[in-house]
Amino acid sequence: MTSTSTSDSAAERFTERLSETTLLRFATAGSVDDGKSTLVGRLLHDSKSVLTDQLEAVEHASRNRGQETPDLALLTDGLRAEREQGITIDVAYRYFATPRRRFILADTPGHVQYTRNMVTGASTAELAVVLVDARNGVVEQTRRHAAVAALLRVPHVVLAVNKMDLVAYAEPVFAAIAEEFTAYAASLGVPEITTIPISALAGDNVVEPSAHMDWYGGPTVLEYLETVPVSHDLADCPARFPVQYVIRPQSAEHPDYRGYAGQIASGVLRVGDPVTVLPSGRTSTIEGIDALGVGVGAGTTVDAAWAPQSVTVRLADDIDISRGDLIAPTAQLPATTQEVEATVCHVADQPLTVGRRVLLKHTTRTVKAIVKDIPSRLTLDDLSQHPAPGQLVANDIGRVRVRTAEPIALDSYADSRHTGSFLLIDPADGTTLSAGMAGDAFAAAATARDGATTGATTDDEGWDF
Repeated sequence: MTSTSTSDSAAERFTERLSETTLLRFATAGSVDDGKSTLVGRLLHDSKSVLTDQLEAVEHASRNRGQETPDLALLTDGLRAEREQGITIDVAYRYFATPRRRFILADTPGHVQYTRNMVTGASTAELAVVLVDARNGVVEQTRRHAAVAALLRVPHVVLAVNKMDLVAYAEPVFAAIAEEFTAYAASLGVPEITTIPISALAGDNVVEPSAHMDWYGGPTVLEYLETVPVSHDLADCPARFPVQYVIRPQSAEHPDYRGYAGQIASGVLRVGDPVTVLPSGRTSTIEGIDALGVGVGAGTTVDAAWAPQSVTVRLADDIDISRGDLIAPTAQLPATTQEVEATVCHVADQPLTVGRRVLLKHTTRTVKAIVKDIPSRLTLDDLSQHPAPGQLVANDIGRVRVRTAEPIALDSYADSRHTGSFLLIDPADGTTLSAGMAGDAFAAAATARDGATTGATTDDEGWDF
């Protein structure tokens, strides 16, 4: 009994300590054979985040391949095709923690044909680690990864110059690569760039400082990941509350209860705040906020709540509100529009063409839409725009103009990665076609738009917008 009690107490202390640490979502990217999977494996191994049976399986697989030391890349390359080819194909998510911080890692592929996979992994990341081979320097795929990180407005980018052991740990080699990458990433509008020389295979500057690079005085990769400010600035943005579910128990205990449940996408909601419900435009005041929002009576009533909390909001007036509506401060409303201009990454194998009927999913709202125009396709090699491509195929990134059947309350992606993003979906089978980011593509190229829109149109299938 004493052993069980001690164990439970230790588990409780660990859980309590873990809940006090911050969470960092980050993604890794790198060209083929730059050692990205080895870096992730080294990070997990040296931070003691690998279970014994996982390590034994890697050691066994490495011996079968004739390797004397464990191939740490196998810790992340989980698919059989990945192990056989020695490449990363799918996005592999890994969860680990140190006493200072919890992490969700998205290990993304390096091949150009898997650009859509990197977009998926980096779309929610607060930091991106881009690897380069010290022998090759900044290559075409490195620039692509930097461009994708900039496009997705990832706040922090780390350049990890790998395989420094193969260039005799030479400082000039690292300095030249760091200078070239920093200049390029800064031109794209990446707000913060950090460069770290490493050897993932040998473990230099991954978790422990390197004894071979005394000329480098910066942090190791793990040290930087543990200490980089996690800008949970969602609370600093205007409040956005997409309604997910309307709670009306109509029970003897709660005959008049009407609550609107969902997750706060950004900002802070306070009791007494004047709010507007979009797209209807009806106004009211927040009368109460029930934390957690798991049924009537669950949790506690609070005076304020902030992103990303899940709550139930009660309003002073009875308004017709349903799933997909957005509650926002009357003084800080997003634009409501049926004309959406955005940058999209096309993720489906079937092409996206002008005139295509789609469903547009924005937060909890899904509406019919038509692709009115595809003005350009982005060439990630040199960031040039290929005009009027006619269609976007898998892994293409391009500009689109979409008209929706109903108004949507859409922020610019530059202002909010949560309420400025959307999905285009095939109405026939629910397949995701494209991931969209409203507004301008890169921060460095952001300019004022004239806001011109076209009138309502009817397509051949009768979708009259």
